[in-house]
Amino acid sequence: MKKNKTGRENNISNSDLKQKPKSSKIENGVFIYNEVLTVGQLATKLNISASEIIKTYFLKGQMLTINSVLTDDMVGEICLEHNFDVQKEEIKDVDDIENLDFEDDPSQLIERAPVVTVMGHVDHGKTTLIDAIRNSNVVATEAGGISQAIGAYQKEYNGKKITIIDTPGHKAFAAMRARGASVTDIVILIVAADDSVMPQTIEAIDHAKAAGVPIIVAINKMDKPGANPEKVMTDLMSYEIIPEKYGGSNIFVEVSAKKGDGIEDLLENVLLQAEMLELKANPNRYAIGTVLEAKLDKGEGPKATLLIQNGTLKTGDYVVVGTTYGKVRRMNDDYNKILKEAGPSTPVSIIGLNDVPLAGDKFVALEDERTAKDIANKRRIKKELAERKSQVISTMDELFNKVSEGELTQVNIIVKADSTGSAEAIKASLENIKSEDVKINVIKSSAGAITESDILLANASNAIIYGFNVRPDAMIKQKAKEEKVEIRLSEIIYQLLEEVEDLVKGLKKAVITEEYRGQAEVRQLIKSSKIGTIAGCYVTDGVIPANSPIRLLREGKVVFKGNIAGLKRFKDDAKEVKQGFECGISIDGYNDIHENDIIEAYALVEK
Repeated sequence: MKKNKTGRENNISNSDLKQKPKSSKIENGVFIYNEVLTVGQLATKLNISASEIIKTYFLKGQMLTINSVLTDDMVGEICLEHNFDVQKEEIKDVDDIENLDFEDDPSQLIERAPVVTVMGHVDHGKTTLIDAIRNSNVVATEAGGISQAIGAYQKEYNGKKITIIDTPGHKAFAAMRARGASVTDIVILIVAADDSVMPQTIEAIDHAKAAGVPIIVAINKMDKPGANPEKVMTDLMSYEIIPEKYGGSNIFVEVSAKKGDGIEDLLENVLLQAEMLELKANPNRYAIGTVLEAKLDKGEGPKATLLIQNGTLKTGDYVVVGTTYGKVRRMNDDYNKILKEAGPSTPVSIIGLNDVPLAGDKFVALEDERTAKDIANKRRIKKELAERKSQVISTMDELFNKVSEGELTQVNIIVKADSTGSAEAIKASLENIKSEDVKINVIKSSAGAITESDILLANASNAIIYGFNVRPDAMIKQKAKEEKVEIRLSEIIYQLLEEVEDLVKGLKKAVITEEYRGQAEVRQLIKSSKIGTIAGCYVTDGVIPANSPIRLLREGKVVFKGNIAGLKRFKDDAKEVKQGFECGISIDGYNDIHENDIIEAYALVEK
């Protein structure tokens, strides 16, 4: 990689935009290709019969057609069987800045500052802790004392810098916490000593684990009379956060952000953890990194907060940021000081982009404007096409196809069950499923109804949600559809496990599946001496058909499964009742119905 007049290595040059066409050829007995091939296409290129390939794989127990897409392993097998060596050429896609592939000269690498994300429950003192570290007063500027956006700051301690990202603790900002975890090296999990583990504490743990980063626990509010650090440690052990003193790998530090106690001990442990991680970067290249936040400033136009993850960004550099581009006209640090340049692990705010990017977008700095503009336009067109194609939620069929074609090597799963015991048993069983090609990664397993936080976590980590004896309500179903999250539901453990086993093997079977019809909320109860309990309901989603199989849900859990005995609109029998209408429902052989219960109708369909 050549250096330009600034002395920095280019990430992408203008010549890279001239893409190599997709093609294949035979050269000196070697089949060289750089494209996806079907059975028919490979047969033509090797001058062999397609039926011969189909027969070979049929004898191996695998059904192929002339239009079946071949994996690279299959192409290799077929070539070797017909006395050809094989070579796959990778085409560099210059607009794929998320996966820029380059190697840094080890002699150019220097130690970089660790990027630390502070996570935890709302009002447990995250921003106050950062104030104590920075000796600033950020919390006073926040509405209601609650963080509303990601803030990124730097602190120098013992001659070394630490980059700190403050993520909001309120559940509405689950997606923002996921972004914070995706760029971080270390997570500081802050837990109030008088409150212990709370809902967003658990969510923060899930995001940190999904990101695969070490967790340091800061037990805050030690100055309060009700402080109980031992309870915090005990509670966190239930979530596999084990203190070093109990034989675990997690560092625990007791602090009082309000008084400033324990802050130095916390920073020393952050630097110790960073030393073990051996974090390095090359400042002698054009910068790459991630957008933490972006907004449209009335006076200055599009403004973005960037975290530089490698290289050096300079005022005057041209950048591609997501699908936007521009020239860095001005760059400020976290104290609003104007910078001429900024190196690895530095958070900066820039102006000069042609539009507002999205938080979480990747950015790359380039040598010239034309390259930046061309790449940004290509990315914008590609994104628009992808959005048109992704109107339908990803299905299990698509996952099967990706596994069978060798495109998927890990399946992330979230398990929600009706009890802790069931959740733990399913997690253990899933993790025991063995496959050479696909790994099962259970990123969360817990008891309770499927929540919006589960949907956001699944979206952030590309996970499937499996619900065992729990059902999502209409609002959660809609949220899952919006976030393109797959929810699978089961009431029999072995069927759930069998489905996942088939998934990792890339097998498809004809099975009886449940097709959702609708939900009705019980608003009042009517006692009848002849019929029993009649539920006065309002249909909140879909349609409720007469004689339909149903589930009765209470707080998201299944309490009964049966059939509708009677469905009425006022005094008349009804064939079905649609969303937005009231009805009376009696359940065959069951009378223990409560107000606010949910009646879910479904149908059994063979697929």
